[in-house]
Amino acid sequence: MAQLLIHGNLHVTVFEADSLSDPGRATGGAPKFFRKFIQGIEETVGVGKGANRLYATIDLEKALVGRTRIIQDEPKNPRWYESFHIYCAHQAGNVVFSVKDDNSIGATVVGRAYVPVKDLLDGQEFEQWLQLVNQEKEPIGGGARIRVKLQYFDVSHDPNWARGIRSRKFPGVPYTFFPHRKGCKVTLYQDAHVPDKFVPKIPLAGGQFYQPHRCWEDIFDAITNAQHLIYITGWSVYTEITLIRDSKRPKAGGDETLGQLLKRKASEGVRVLMLVWDDRTSVGLLKKDGLMATHDEETLHYFDGSDVNCVLCPRNPDNGQSFVQDLQISTMFTHHQKIVVVDSPLPGSGSEQRRIVSFVGGIDLCDGRYDTQFHSLFRTLDSVHHADFHQPNFTGGAIDKGGPREPWHDIHSKLEGSVAWDVLYNFEQRWRKQGHKDVLLPLRQFSEIIPPSAVTYENDQETWNVQVFRSIDGGAAFGFPETPEDAARSGLVSGKDNIIDRSIQDAYINAIRRAKDFIYIENQYFLGSSYGWKPDNIKVEDIGALHLIPKELSLKIVTKIEAGEQFRVYIVVPMWPEGFPESGSVQAILDWQRRTMEMMYTDIAQALRAKQIYDADPKDYLTFFCLANREVKKSGEYIPQEHPEEDSDYKRAQENRRFMIYVHAKMMIVDDEYIIIGSANINQRSMDGARDSEIAMGAYQPYHLAVNEPARGQIHGFRMSLWYEHTGLLDNLFLNPEKVECIRKVNKIAERYWDLYSSESLERDLPGHLLMYPVGVTNDGEVTELPGTEFFPDTKARVLGTKSDYLPPILTT
Repeated sequence: MAQLLIHGNLHVTVFEADSLSDPGRATGGAPKFFRKFIQGIEETVGVGKGANRLYATIDLEKALVGRTRIIQDEPKNPRWYESFHIYCAHQAGNVVFSVKDDNSIGATVVGRAYVPVKDLLDGQEFEQWLQLVNQEKEPIGGGARIRVKLQYFDVSHDPNWARGIRSRKFPGVPYTFFPHRKGCKVTLYQDAHVPDKFVPKIPLAGGQFYQPHRCWEDIFDAITNAQHLIYITGWSVYTEITLIRDSKRPKAGGDETLGQLLKRKASEGVRVLMLVWDDRTSVGLLKKDGLMATHDEETLHYFDGSDVNCVLCPRNPDNGQSFVQDLQISTMFTHHQKIVVVDSPLPGSGSEQRRIVSFVGGIDLCDGRYDTQFHSLFRTLDSVHHADFHQPNFTGGAIDKGGPREPWHDIHSKLEGSVAWDVLYNFEQRWRKQGHKDVLLPLRQFSEIIPPSAVTYENDQETWNVQVFRSIDGGAAFGFPETPEDAARSGLVSGKDNIIDRSIQDAYINAIRRAKDFIYIENQYFLGSSYGWKPDNIKVEDIGALHLIPKELSLKIVTKIEAGEQFRVYIVVPMWPEGFPESGSVQAILDWQRRTMEMMYTDIAQALRAKQIYDADPKDYLTFFCLANREVKKSGEYIPQEHPEEDSDYKRAQENRRFMIYVHAKMMIVDDEYIIIGSANINQRSMDGARDSEIAMGAYQPYHLAVNEPARGQIHGFRMSLWYEHTGLLDNLFLNPEKVECIRKVNKIAERYWDLYSSESLERDLPGHLLMYPVGVTNDGEVTELPGTEFFPDTKARVLGTKSDYLPPILTT
């Protein structure tokens, strides 16, 4: 059947199945008391199939988009009565409903039913009983059938499609756990620290100028000033780091390590609770750091016997998973949220009253994260990075062997107002699930702590509206509803007895669909929408990187090309994922990334051909960058005592005085009016909801919307400051990223910087950090090697990656 584009929202209800029979079970049609007797014996002795555990799945062709709960011991007439709100951006011939019988190692398909997509495109409600068929599409005996209801809403009929936020009354992202909060305050941070000499002069609305903020200084002040609570979650928290390192901006107590600071605050009576991911590899026979070098065991032992409550929490699976899935989740996936929640004095008042303040973003409180916009490779090795040398991309990387260190670029935020309490509630849910002790503070009993409320007046021109989003499930958060009906009312989704918050992906989809002019993304990973990849040497349906974000981006560009309107997408990623670049896992991720890029560029190329635009470059619409630095040697630099091994990546990078800046940010800016910042990468691990646990915020300033003229609030200033950090320039073309002149200017800068970075000679420091991502794109959208650039500089690692034949996709997507 012809594949048709289905782009919009699909509302589906799966009611029930009828007249099912299991040909593999002799008791399938027997009386219930006899069935239960036989099944009980089967489960007790471990022979046979045991009780039926039936559930239904919804697929758009071969892409799984929905799954009901399990109904036990109703082998003939399971009744689910579950409704689904499904975002879709797929090419499909059919919507496929499958009835499956769950078991300990997977599931058995009982039968499938098909609804042609062409029957849904008129937007009419479709409800009927569908015949269930076998693999050969022959009817299953006994008249087995399933009753469903569907209605499709095309994205072009969405009143928000490509129109931006439009109004201060914008209600936020629908169908989510946390509501949209008004009257808030947001502080945006680029990197862990901003030195005084980084002062881009960026004009904002109302005659104001953008003022950068300092993340680790603000976190240090927040922890220092807390009187009642300090709650921290992290993928990694390292006790030996110091938050204050700028000699020109000293603070009292700034020489304390994070561990000392937290112990001191706990001894003063502040309730200090920490949830740190338990890296299951950091045990016995393996090195104490674990494969991920998170220091989790070190951190736990550091706080032994102190007043700090530190808990290592593994990524436990929720109910309803098979044994294989349980094993995958507990060993492959992580707790990835990075938050700090404190009570804080009211600013500028001598009042005893206090309020809750939360920090959310991409920066873990651990080693290797402290950096500034200058991202030095060698010049800080005798100062702020001497005791914090981070270089996990080379064998034997160490301060004793010298640079280059791996510079770190990241983004974080501070939230004030009622939204800060949503971040607090997330922590409380997680603590109640895995924190062991009942030591959460009953904050409502503290009269001096102001309950959730606005922190700005409604007519304050600098007010913010903010919403918290998550990727998390009932295995990591306490108190999730137990039934799909209650879950849906709470903005959650269900699957096989597993309740999931998948609102980060929803937030990205909604923001992309609202976008009018341009999108700017910085992310540690960029891969997904695998159902749209070319099937070159892979079985697409086995990959499972099903989130919609890359496809939504390319379809947005396609619709703008079709409409003859300007639209640009800029994406910044690392040169490669952190680790040895030649390793199987890094090469596999680069292969998925290349396939994702190629899917997007192919969509764009086809749209250009359809409009008979033959002279356009696909990179005029979508362009990828990475960050790197290169420094000439200066007198007085740190001189290492040892040297890297000859003919190694380390040695070559040291001699050529260059290395990538690691992009760890997780951020998207839309039209300079809306921003998402959090811990979630653009991959399936982060967007799935039942894999890595994540948290993010989406925010805008209601008095700085791109309605009649471009937005010129804090989000605009933040983007311009990031572009100044990356390019070393403030150019008037940067004011209008949607214009082709802007994207060509940025591409030209990045191409020049790539040439300087990859050159055999070095005459001066790299003037900026933004490099073109070193791939070519043909007019047909194929992603190719750049001439002479099969490998990243100083390595033997392929830029386009290499498919892994031994690593399961679930690990690398």
